[in-house]
Amino acid sequence: MHIRFDVPADPAYPGRVAAALSSVRLRKYGYIGAVLAVVGATGFAVSQGFAWGDKISPLCLALVLGGLLSMLYAPWVRMRARRRSGRYAVEGAYDITDDNIMMRSGSESGGIAWDGVAQVTETPEFWIVYVGRMPATVIPRRLMSAEDAETLRAYMAKRGLLQSR
Repeated sequence: MHIRFDVPADPAYPGRVAAALSSVRLRKYGYIGAVLAVVGATGFAVSQGFAWGDKISPLCLALVLGGLLSMLYAPWVRMRARRRSGRYAVEGAYDITDDNIMMRSGSESGGIAWDGVAQVTETPEFWIVYVGRMPATVIPRRLMSAEDAETLRAYMAKRGLLQSR
């Protein structure tokens, strides 16, 4: 297998990559926030029926507020990443072989050996490549030809790397 494709200097592309990579790491804040908000709202509702309820009401309201802020953290980080990354728009390229994934962006290049890849997850636009438990890079499917994308999908499935989200 040898797949090569170019990445145009699109100002929106780095933001989409940053959002895809950060969404993986930030998902837990939404879950934690939802739990905090539910616990706080339930505690507040239950406390209203008791004489000591006015003593724990501030704690319950703080839990609800903390939960809401935690749920808003991930969208805030993605918005900032999109806004800041627009100035990083440079031309690049991917060169994917049976041995590794080579990426070039401007004057810098780097690679990941397939032997070091733990798993690959799919999003609507990217394949997110994990080295260990951390997302290491993305492979943009929309910039590849349909034949190359299917070849790569089959290769990753054969290696047992492809995970559905």
